[in-house]
Amino acid sequence: MDINQVRYFLNLAETLNFTEAARRSGVSQPSLTRAIQRLEEELGSPLIYRDGKDSRLTALGRDVQAEFMRIELALRNVLEHSESTVLGRRRILDIAVAPTIGPAAFAAFFDDALGKLPSIKINMHQLLAGESADEVLSGKYHACILPRAPRPNPKLNVVPLFRERFLLACAQSHPLAGKDVVSTEAIAAYPYVDRLACEFHSEITEHLMDHDAVMQPRFSAEREDWVQQMVAEGRAICIMPERSVVVPGIATRPVEGISLERELVFVTVSGSGTPLEIRKIAQMAARHDWA
Repeated sequence: MDINQVRYFLNLAETLNFTEAARRSGVSQPSLTRAIQRLEEELGSPLIYRDGKDSRLTALGRDVQAEFMRIELALRNVLEHSESTVLGRRRILDIAVAPTIGPAAFAAFFDDALGKLPSIKINMHQLLAGESADEVLSGKYHACILPRAPRPNPKLNVVPLFRERFLLACAQSHPLAGKDVVSTEAIAAYPYVDRLACEFHSEITEHLMDHDAVMQPRFSAEREDWVQQMVAEGRAICIMPERSVVVPGIATRPVEGISLERELVFVTVSGSGTPLEIRKIAQMAARHDWA
């Protein structure tokens, strides 16, 4: 497997047309076809159903496309970092954040960091499913922001940022928004939307069940914006971190008897091998007034 095969397959996966994929790749169609066939032989299974104009990716093809997209992103980052080093440009720092963490608490912090460190450029990424602090150890990211501390590891530097409660989220016009504290009985009376990406999904479910609130959501979503849009329009309610609201029109209220909260952390590799700029940002995070 080589880099050209990655590029060829991504172009084919996007166009589902060998002629167009070859044009985009700058090679002849027979060359691209042979490269894809060699890739399929190496992987031991077809990547695309060849059915004239109705060509489509196989299940393996979709999985390979996702992995190759990660490889392509990593290659672009390598080139960008190397050009910045050779040409004396700003130091690029790649920082990843868990998808359930909202940006509101961090905008001022990163603006302040950019002001105090004029030699850096920050690229923010979203952690993909299954990714964790291991991606910092592997070098994929310089740092990551997580909703809970990873397992203790002497190779990691973990900076606690702030704690936030899990609250009921509902539309500002919703009847529950008029209450200072919401009972679990009241929650059970309304449609509930399930946040599938929530790292505390099982804990929230257990807390509700312990207080005789058995939720049976008919709508679930991994994407936070989809969940919050349903809530903001008054179509459902949910339980979410108090500082993660990104869609206007949402009110949050404490739930009686539920005291679940999480502590966000900033994670880097420990030691002198970590770029000086990322160590400075970690120090700034430790001193920052997150309130």
